[in-house]
Amino acid sequence: MRIAIVTDAWHPQVNGVVNTLAQTGAELCALGHEVSFVTPQSFRTVPCPTYPSIRLAVLPAAGVARMLRKFAPDAVHIATEGPLGHAARAFCRRHGWRFTTSFHTQFPEYLRARVPVPLPWSYAYLRRFHGAAAVTMVATPSMLMRLEQRRFRRLALWSRGVDCNLFKPQPRSSIDWPRPLLLYVGRVAVEKNLEAFLQLQVAGTKVIVGDGPDSARLRAAHPDGRFLGEKRGRALAAIMAAADVLVFPSRTDTFGLVMLEAMACGVPVAAFPVTGPIDVVRDGKTGVLDEDLATAIAGALKIPRQNCVDYARRRTWRACAERFASLLAPVDHRKRIVPAQ
Repeated sequence: MRIAIVTDAWHPQVNGVVNTLAQTGAELCALGHEVSFVTPQSFRTVPCPTYPSIRLAVLPAAGVARMLRKFAPDAVHIATEGPLGHAARAFCRRHGWRFTTSFHTQFPEYLRARVPVPLPWSYAYLRRFHGAAAVTMVATPSMLMRLEQRRFRRLALWSRGVDCNLFKPQPRSSIDWPRPLLLYVGRVAVEKNLEAFLQLQVAGTKVIVGDGPDSARLRAAHPDGRFLGEKRGRALAAIMAAADVLVFPSRTDTFGLVMLEAMACGVPVAAFPVTGPIDVVRDGKTGVLDEDLATAIAGALKIPRQNCVDYARRRTWRACAERFASLLAPVDHRKRIVPAQ
């Protein structure tokens, strides 16, 4: 099957959306599918307001149409609600092509953290965007239920996996900071609720891996934290494996891929009992969920590391890719546009 995946989130961004799509694309190719990504890399871009490291495509409609015509896909998946997503959605609707979408980010909550936009307005916009899709893929049961409560339709579960060849237990002696090592990995941005972690009065060393618009402010406000900046690949896996607990303070994530990656390294998770963690963490087995984050950390330190490894190894990207392919909506060949020469 020829699969076109349209996404406004792509390299060099480092986040769960990019990782999920890249891993899924690689597994789809390994399964024998042909995958073409439509990303900002093919367009002129401008920085996203309040988040300049994210680049948004400028007037991409003609380019998106040209790329879709040339590839002539059997299925189209629109992963994000940005300029590229809107351009692909408009093209598909104009030409009678069915398509699927996915809900990766609680955008209304992220937006409200920066601008006082009422949640019902933002969700109405997203409901309209996804309402035209044959299926909207959602990462967790709790997120699916929340969207159903907001009157989204045609939802289906599409979970996430972890690369256990990269993220795995390793020797922990490479870092000699005072233990326990309490690790945060992710964007350093207001919606991640990082202050809830950095303000805790707990023993050990707080290690922050990632970058974002709040980096300078939080570095200045919390000099006791070890801010390591952005890490990828083996460097990230080594830091994860050295940690004692992954602290996940976000209340707005739809999944939280770094939790699976940490568990694959044998590192238990401390988090709030909210959407994302409640579906990813087995409370008391691979981490601890508590409204008191310090209590969650203390409990997570007692979790056997092998519990986490055993659980993560059952979550494969191959299974996620197979599920993704099964949910795609075939393009009607009778309505297909002849590929551009």
